[in-house]
Amino acid sequence: MKEADTLAEAGFDVIVIYSFWTRWAWETDLQLFKKINWKPILAGGSPFEDRFIYFLSRLRSKVYGYLARKTSFRFGMAEVARGRTYPELSKKAKSIKADLYIAHIQAALPAAVKAAQKNHTKCGFDAEDFHRQEVDDDVYSFYFRISKYIEDEYLPRVDYVSASSPLIAEQYTLLYKRPVTCLLNVFPKTPAGSVVNNPDQAIKLFWFSQTIGSGRGLETIIEAMGLINDAFELHLLGELSDGYKEQLLTFAVNAGVTNNKLFFYEPVMAGQLFTIAAQFDIGLASETGFCLNNKLALSNKIFTYIQSGLAVVASNTPAQSALLDKYPQVGKTYGDAAELSAILKAYSENRELLYQTKLAAFKCGQTDLNWENEAKKFLAVINEVLADKC
Repeated sequence: MKEADTLAEAGFDVIVIYSFWTRWAWETDLQLFKKINWKPILAGGSPFEDRFIYFLSRLRSKVYGYLARKTSFRFGMAEVARGRTYPELSKKAKSIKADLYIAHIQAALPAAVKAAQKNHTKCGFDAEDFHRQEVDDDVYSFYFRISKYIEDEYLPRVDYVSASSPLIAEQYTLLYKRPVTCLLNVFPKTPAGSVVNNPDQAIKLFWFSQTIGSGRGLETIIEAMGLINDAFELHLLGELSDGYKEQLLTFAVNAGVTNNKLFFYEPVMAGQLFTIAAQFDIGLASETGFCLNNKLALSNKIFTYIQSGLAVVASNTPAQSALLDKYPQVGKTYGDAAELSAILKAYSENRELLYQTKLAAFKCGQTDLNWENEAKKFLAVINEVLADKC
């Protein structure tokens, strides 16, 4: 969305071909589309629009997935197995004569390449993750093999590649022996406001994601809260996995954290997130490093916290450690529950330190880690690609 907005503001005519993913995202998109200055086009239907195509595409994707597992990735098997709406994305993209096609998920990569090939123009790919190892590190798994096949087939054919973290960019550079531009998943500068300071209240911890579920490091956070007697609250925003709320509340009680210290919020529009985040004190980025991508990625959590004026406390994955080493003023990293509890206790005992860290984080968001800076890098890449027309 940030790239679409940036291109539109720079004078480009922008069309975004998108697919249905989940109900809550669909509902927020409908509100978003009232405010944008680019054109969205749905591909592959949804439960609410073009329902027949939607259900047919789901069935088709399952059939192709089965065939790809049992036979071959060739003859279009991998493309449809990897992307439910690949045929519709490809058809719509080919029908629109563009100067540049940009894919933002691996399932869209073949569609962008083939549209550019048909229309004799350019294409690019933004690697928001290290895709072949974003599920696990099993190099024999179906997910790894199909992701590797898609990337090996199509990445050499794009005109540029960008990545959302320095370490992901390094990984793709090593694999494909080509330059990869790092475009951090940061956000526009926050409108002028004051950083919240509540020295006499419980310290409010904040964590958000699309989904609140197991394997996200939340248990470590609660375990750390149980190791200290200071007043902390944990606020969680996202779509709850089935049964996980009850599971987490039970874990909290067993860890010595009463349920009245845990708060849950439904997903909100992207523009609302910063206002909500700003009322808290510490933003938690609790990536567990369960796979290579999770070690290399910089999630939008950290950059949301920084832009909202929160102190950042992050697990010590390689990517997060590198970021906090470069910007130590915005927060600290931890390795386990004991280290996390020590950090939280230090902030609790020194509220001025917590406030100064929040101020430093906010300042960093206004000066260094913001989309205004990354947008310049993005537009430089786009203009260079478009200037080099064959």
